This record gives sequence, structure tokens and C-alpha cells, in this order.
Amino acid sequence: MSAPAVRPRVSRFRPGLLPTLVVLALLPLLLGLGFWQLQRGEDKRVLLAAQAARSQEPALELRELEAVDVPAFRRVRLVGEFDAEHSLLLDNRQRGGRVGVELLQPFLDRPSGRWVLVNRGWLPWPQRATPPAFDTPHGELQLLATVYRPAGEAFLLGDGAPGEGWPRLVNAVDVPALWRELGRDGLPVELRLAPGPASYVGGWPVVAVGPEKHLGYAVQWFALAATLLGLYLWLGVKQARERRYGFHTDV
Repeated sequence: MSAPAVRPRVSRFRPGLLPTLVVLALLPLLLGLGFWQLQRGEDKRVLLAAQAARSQEPALELRELEAVDVPAFRRVRLVGEFDAEHSLLLDNRQRGGRVGVELLQPFLDRPSGRWVLVNRGWLPWPQRATPPAFDTPHGELQLLATVYRPAGEAFLLGDGAPGEGWPRLVNAVDVPALWRELGRDGLPVELRLAPGPASYVGGWPVVAVGPEKHLGYAVQWFALAATLLGLYLWLGVKQARERRYGFHTDV
């Protein structure tokens, strides 16, 4: 008896070299971006939970704040006066579609003897040729403010360099650098003023982009990864079938 003929083994999956290299390069990137967005969403949830919890705690004196390990979002009582000579105008701030700035001024807290940088709120600035108008209350004031914590981004001194005039237009603020420039003993934090006679438009959101947005972005990245993988599998099967039936179209 003759031995049975051995049929050549035909691969059922032949995606080709170039598509394989593309998938190996892009798939980890897309998945990484998706997991990164999930982590950012979780970080925002933790931040919002901390803000909600600390907003219910009693307000501290400034000297008490210095002993707190995590001062973010703690409310603080201040007694003292503003320094009207060294104002910072934080540029490119929008409210309700309107362009403006946020006004930050040094404040000397008399009971502690320390300086803090207080954000008094948003001011409209529709005409760039004319400086934004603001005034500074004089005399001793009693204020309530909240310690601001940037959501991941650095808060660095931008356009203002030592020797420039005041008020100073900046893109961002490095509080310790400001105290070094002015030669003052100040806390390295920004305080955001609560609504009152000394404040302008407040109502800052804790985060610019909420956790649900990051979840949506993550779903988009994972969907792109799934689409890429699906196309890769479809191409591999398609090209294997074409090779089996004599239509050689390797990519």
C-alpha cells in the first residue's frame, strides 16, 4: 500500500510584516493612553473628595495652617492688609466666554507676621490696549480664604522677571520666587478669597476637566485599540484565504 499523500499545511492567519509592526507600535500606545486617562480620572475623584471633606472643616488661623501636613483646600482666616504696590495679573482666564485676568496680591497676616499671596478673583479685560481696572481696600481686613492646590500642573512665574513694573502681567505664578524677589517671609501657597467686599468674581472649579471626561477619553482610546486589533485580525485572515486560493496579496 502506498503512503497517503500529505497535504501541505496552510496558515489561516497571515497579516504580513508591515501590519504586524504597525500594531506592535500603536497598540501599546493606545492602551497606555487609555489607562493614563483612567488614572487621571481617579486622581480627579480623589481631589474632589478631599475638597468636599475639607470644606466642612473649621477654618484655621494662618499660624495653625503651617503645622498642617496637607494644607490643600483648608479654609484660613486672615487679619491684616493687602500690599497694593505688588499686584500680579494672571492672564488668559475666561469666565462665561469672556476674556480676563485674575488679580493676586500679597497680604500681610498680622497675627502670624507672615505674607500670603491672595487671589482676589477674576476681572474682565476686553480691551488689551487698556490695563484692567481694579482697586485695593485699605486698612485692616478680616478675610476668609481657601488654600489652592493645582491639579497636576506647576504654578510657575511666567512673564514677570525681577525689575519689571507693577502691576505685572504673568501667565503663571511661582509663589516662593515672588517672596524671594520681594525679600519677604511668605508661605509658598496661593489662597483663593471667599466671596466678600474684597473679592472679585470667584467660583473657581476645583478641576477644569471632571473625572467623567477622563473616563470618556479612556473609552475612546480603548475603542481605537480594539478597532486596530480587529482590523489586524481581519487582514490576517483575509490574506491567508487569498494565499490559499492563489491570490497572493501580502502587505
